[in-house]
Amino acid sequence: MAESMQGLHRTCRCAEVTKEMIGKEVVLMGWVQKARDKGGIIFVDLRDRSGIMQLIFENGSIDEEGFAKAGKLRSEFVIAVTGVVEERGGAVNKNLATGEIELRVKSLRVLSEAEVPPFPIEENSKTKDEIRLKYRYLDLRRPDLQKNIMLKSKVMMLTRQFFAKEGFLEIETPMLGKSTPEGARDYLVPSRVHPGHFYGLPQSPQLYKQLLMCSGYDRYIQIARCFRDEDLRADRQPEFTQIDMELSFVDVDDVIDVNERFLAYLFKEVLDIDVKLPIQRITWQEAMDRFGSDKPDMRFGMELHDVSDVVKNCGFSVFTSALENGGSVRGINAEGQGAMPRKKIDKLVEFAKGYGAKGLAYIAIAEDGTRKSSFAKFMTDEEMDALVAAMDGKAGDLLLFAADKKKLVYDVLGALRLELAKQMDLLDKNEYRFVWVTEFPLLEWSEEENRFTAMHHPFTMLMEEDLPLLDTDPGKVRAKAYDIVLNGNEIGGGSVRIHQDDIQERMFEALGFTKEAAHEQFGFLLDAFKYGVPPHAGLAYGLDRLVMLMAKVDSIRDVIAFPKVKDASCLMTQSPSRVSEEQLKELELEVRPEEVTE
Repeated sequence: MAESMQGLHRTCRCAEVTKEMIGKEVVLMGWVQKARDKGGIIFVDLRDRSGIMQLIFENGSIDEEGFAKAGKLRSEFVIAVTGVVEERGGAVNKNLATGEIELRVKSLRVLSEAEVPPFPIEENSKTKDEIRLKYRYLDLRRPDLQKNIMLKSKVMMLTRQFFAKEGFLEIETPMLGKSTPEGARDYLVPSRVHPGHFYGLPQSPQLYKQLLMCSGYDRYIQIARCFRDEDLRADRQPEFTQIDMELSFVDVDDVIDVNERFLAYLFKEVLDIDVKLPIQRITWQEAMDRFGSDKPDMRFGMELHDVSDVVKNCGFSVFTSALENGGSVRGINAEGQGAMPRKKIDKLVEFAKGYGAKGLAYIAIAEDGTRKSSFAKFMTDEEMDALVAAMDGKAGDLLLFAADKKKLVYDVLGALRLELAKQMDLLDKNEYRFVWVTEFPLLEWSEEENRFTAMHHPFTMLMEEDLPLLDTDPGKVRAKAYDIVLNGNEIGGGSVRIHQDDIQERMFEALGFTKEAAHEQFGFLLDAFKYGVPPHAGLAYGLDRLVMLMAKVDSIRDVIAFPKVKDASCLMTQSPSRVSEEQLKELELEVRPEEVTE
């Protein structure tokens, strides 16, 4: 039978009790982790968000009724206890902050009884994700998840403190805005008052924060909720949180400077890690050439080697035909993997095919210097020697090659590099390697739309010296865009914005927008720019992804209180769900019945 608190007040949380409080009376409240009845004495582990305290119930220190109640305690009962802090009578538990002390209980109240939970409430749960997410309110009681959620709260608090000191104003922007689907799909919200019209939930506060710069607010910050209706991956959710900022009268270096100091502050305060400043910068082209990725993991080497010139006249047609078609031949050296079994190499070939490769060529160099290769018979010994030398190959190494269009070669070898690093155990979660990637291409060609699209967004400023290329060779124009990458994850990105009318107009032309189309989508921003707009730039972090890396977990679901699963549904609330005919009628909407196909 549940009891009330009846004026009882908690004096502290479980793990806030210290040795200095021995002999003092305290009131604790929380959940029963486990109970052990040893006959005349009962031990109970009491858990709250701070940790665990061992309680001891013994006849003489608690009345018979209280002792009888203690004997009926089960996992997840919610209780309140009053007792005296003592030194532990038994063995010290070095794994607990409270491992040297216990609480001798004088009175017990059972605030709430609990059914047996569908899975144990314990760290590193082996329970299937589907079950845990269905009962997320129980899953969130697990100490490791609580630690992640509290870490995220601390990051948000420190973020606000840092940027407030730097002169940023926290300003909220609307959730219900105009749908501007240049990028991912928008989530649409139908309007009851304006039938047939829809709001778009923000993919980011981009346009509003630029308007705030037009309005003279100078430095803006927001921890902003954002929404994207796109296919999900382990590190993506349909709704997520950004640390979003915009600054006036700045250029690239100014944005990078304040953000480097922010990251150094955050990692020192939260993890006691010193981030070495300045953070290394590499251009997008250098990142692609060296790592096959615009979000390179810098914790290990295994960089790409361009061997196109070495093999351009060789007898292996896979290499030469790729080059004749304007492609590239590149390789990576998996040092010390020369003895890898053929079956394992075949698995790497299949992995590469998953990224579009037709295959992988390889040279395995044994410890005695002898070589096994998938293509040696097509090349002379001199050509093979030159290729091994170009790859810095030595005894015991495995050399892997991809030959195709440049983009595909980058994709394949970039992914293969990471896969090998996992297999070779080169990824240390305790090491944090930051890098800025700068000078992204301004535009990328969309085969689907048969036009150039903005790699970031249509308001990204280009490198001034590339302005003539906007009309003659748009694909070569570099942007004043920058990403901050941590351990192979893009945690934030931004750019300097276009604030000059003539450049913005040329940008829209390069993207295939007519003046009318540009005004239809972005008219309010373009109008605002007529009334005096300062040079401005910004950046946004994916807060969930940043915290995921700080918490050393593999999915952003482990740092979000109530995440969605891969199909964007919530297993706990069973959303999305159908709504009543009355609601649809009010919105002047009609749901078409699903077509039944035979």
